[in-house]
Amino acid sequence: MNNLALTRQNFNDWMVPVFAPANFILVRGQGSQVWDQDDKQYIDFAGGIAVNALGHAHPVAVQALTEQATQLWHIGNGYTNEPVLHLAKQLVENTFADKVFFCNSGAEANEAALKLARKVGLLSGHANKNQIVAFKNAFHGRTLFTVTAGGQPKYSQDFAPLPEGIQHTAFNDLEQAKAVINENTCAVIVEPIQGEGGVLPADIEFLKGLRQLCDEHGAVLIFDEVQTGVGRTGSLYAYMNTGVTPDILTTAKALGGGFPIGAMITTNQYANMYAVGDHGTTYGGNPLACAVANAVFEFINTPEVLEGVQQRFDYFVTGLNKINAKFNVFEQIRGQGLLLGCVLKAEHAGQAKNIVTLAAEQGLLALVAGPNVVRFTPSLIIPFEDIDEGLSRFEQALEKFSQELKECA
Repeated sequence: MNNLALTRQNFNDWMVPVFAPANFILVRGQGSQVWDQDDKQYIDFAGGIAVNALGHAHPVAVQALTEQATQLWHIGNGYTNEPVLHLAKQLVENTFADKVFFCNSGAEANEAALKLARKVGLLSGHANKNQIVAFKNAFHGRTLFTVTAGGQPKYSQDFAPLPEGIQHTAFNDLEQAKAVINENTCAVIVEPIQGEGGVLPADIEFLKGLRQLCDEHGAVLIFDEVQTGVGRTGSLYAYMNTGVTPDILTTAKALGGGFPIGAMITTNQYANMYAVGDHGTTYGGNPLACAVANAVFEFINTPEVLEGVQQRFDYFVTGLNKINAKFNVFEQIRGQGLLLGCVLKAEHAGQAKNIVTLAAEQGLLALVAGPNVVRFTPSLIIPFEDIDEGLSRFEQALEKFSQELKECA
């Protein structure tokens, strides 16, 4: 079956309906540009949801994958391999961590972190130290455990009974956190920036307060950096700009640059509480995935790339503010690095998806972060000319949006 024989209807015919993709099929990409079956070109501000850190088909990633594909594909966890050890070494040498657990996604990394937190509580000697504190509007994945930890009932309410022992409190509200974190708390899990929850950065004082509360009550502090990690915010990991070091960190998305991989990293103090057989995964540490991730990580972890992320942030914000001055539809442009959120004004609540659809019609791929935020997570090295062209197309989409509003008035 060639590409032209496949249609968007085939998705509805054959796929479990848990996704609602756009009405076109993408077939190839290069850098920050992609093309559909009709050879229509799009500027990619979505980046596979903060995954394609180097864009599409970057030579460094292609070479790493091609070379590894001629050697060793998969061996399972009864053996180890060189790419996984190289990648573990990179993560340990460039973060606070001593040990790494590899998996295939952010949800799996968070699952490993939360299970470890429960083990920490069990070994503490306190019989009831099993409570996990998470935050409203958070997102940590879609396994039953992680979707329960996420503070968005729309993702979990149809799957009761849910795992117990998870409490949700208000994000960026330290006083409310103080009210629920106590001697029965084994872990606090937080995103440095709530991505799916609206691109909402955590206040540094809030994170410092959580660190202090965890220290006071013997709880582990988990940073979910699945979306913010590997250069996305302009530092290798977002925690590095906060003055707060977590006990456990989860990373995925950009780590593989488009190849599925995730990791949980932690210190010896906590890693050694896991024993052989406590946790595992068939594909974790796959040589192909780790070879690509090694190449991507090395490429990103340079002053040139990380400083370039901040330069692009400034460039984006300037351009977006100029566009918004014309249409006045956004209340705020927020985020860090190349995790950007355009927050709609109250009178346009619920229209983010509509704007993303209009953007695609103009040849721009973008995302939502809830019903009221348009989100951009492009390649960390997106060329400035592609930013210009993408913003021009975004402006055209907002022109159409404004016309629709006038017609409905």
